[in-house]
This record gives sequence, structure tokens and C-alpha cells, in this order.
Amino acid sequence: MRFWDSSAIVPLLVNQASSAAVSAEAERDPEFVVWWGTGLECVSAFTRLEREGQITATELIAAIDHLPALAASWQEVQPAARLRQTGERLLRVHPLRAADALQLAAAIAAADGDPRSLPFVTLDDRLARAAEREGFPVVEPS
Repeated sequence: MRFWDSSAIVPLLVNQASSAAVSAEAERDPEFVVWWGTGLECVSAFTRLEREGQITATELIAAIDHLPALAASWQEVQPAARLRQTGERLLRVHPLRAADALQLAAAIAAADGDPRSLPFVTLDDRLARAAEREGFPVVEPS
């Protein structure tokens, strides 16, 4: 089981340079744990890619249509006061955005407070560095 950041999930559903490497990681361990906002973050990324001309409208619709099937297989860490408090602490010690702090807080919760026990899959350099500093073994597909 691994914690998957949204940045690593998007290439599973949209063809990108990292798609083959990310798919290989998913095949290596298909048990995903994510934070409750992952689906929304993925849709946000898909629409941004379409607006920027990196994917077509047809590819956008296909990605959004395939997201529920992938989401049905993952475990979600639900929002809680403890996650918000952990996220606030993470914002004070790492250069993260709020959503990334909540993702990392969810990973900490999923690891039952022992980050060494849960690999963290991400393509986001800033989030990867924060996860490493928190003690997670970071997997950066390449």
C-alpha cells in the first residue's frame, strides 16, 4: 500500500511524459491511499491541462469519465479536525500550499503516525521534499 499524491494520479488518466513510469508504479503496488480531495484535485488538473492546450476536450472528458473507476479502488482518508491541525503544523514548517499540507497530513494519518511505514508517491518536488522531511520513503516515478 502506498499514499498517492494527485500529481502522480493524473498521468494514470491523461497521457503525459511520466505516464509510463507512473503506470509501472501502480502495477508494482495497486493499493492506493489518497486524501479525500484527490478527485477534485485531479479534475482541476485535467481542466487546467485542457485550458493550456496540453490535452483535447475529448481527452478531458475521457479522463473525468475514467476517474470514478480508479477512485472506486482507492482508500480515502476523510477530513477531520486532526488533519486540519496537522496541516496547519505542516504549513508552519514546510513551504507548502494548503491542499498539499492536507495531503501530507492525510498521509501521516494513513501511516498511523509512522511515516516510514508508508511510501509516498508524488511528482511534486516541493511536496516530495516535505514528505521526506516528515520521514516518508518518497517514490518519484521517472
